[in-house]
Amino acid sequence: MSSEDVAVSEPLRAAVLLSGGGRTLQNLLDSEGLPLEVQTVISNARGAYGLERARQAGLSSQVIPCPRRVDPAESSARIFAAVREAGAEWVLLAGFLRLLAPIPEDFQGRVLNIHPSLIPAFAGPGFYGGRVHEAALARGVRVSGCTVHFVDNEYDHGPILVQRSVPVEPEDTAETLAARVFEAECLAYPEAIRLLASGQARWEAGRVVWPS
Repeated sequence: MSSEDVAVSEPLRAAVLLSGGGRTLQNLLDSEGLPLEVQTVISNARGAYGLERARQAGLSSQVIPCPRRVDPAESSARIFAAVREAGAEWVLLAGFLRLLAPIPEDFQGRVLNIHPSLIPAFAGPGFYGGRVHEAALARGVRVSGCTVHFVDNEYDHGPILVQRSVPVEPEDTAETLAARVFEAECLAYPEAIRLLASGQARWEAGRVVWPS
């Protein structure tokens, strides 16, 4: 199958990449009937609690440091080598706080990310975690949400697959807004995986195609 014509009809065999607590990983593991087989969990941080979640779930896990002083291309090559070794055909970013670039040819259209805003708002370098929600509140937006998108070689960029919106309440803090957005994330990422596994959506020539 060509990298420009990606569609599957069976569970996604994926590596999950994370840097922190692993709440998104846990959500995926807890999503009933999700067509997903996690082959390995990779973190750039040795102390990430997401690694403990992987251990508790009986999953393979490993640490691949990605120091900022190192060329991202070197770290990316090491990560994708580990992904291939684990037998994974997809990569799911789940709070992975490093640039994963370049995406090699055999994984074009096979890397997903979830971001806690409605891209293109509040996205790109420096926008992660609480910073996203603080920026949204500072601008006075009335609606926020989350985005699942295919990953290219830029931060929070690439074709959008799923978006879910949530209201921003007048009394919101960054913490309360983050909690509401995460509830949307818990629905959006499984939705995206189901769309791909069922063939209802696919990557083709750098864009999302919705077969009729």
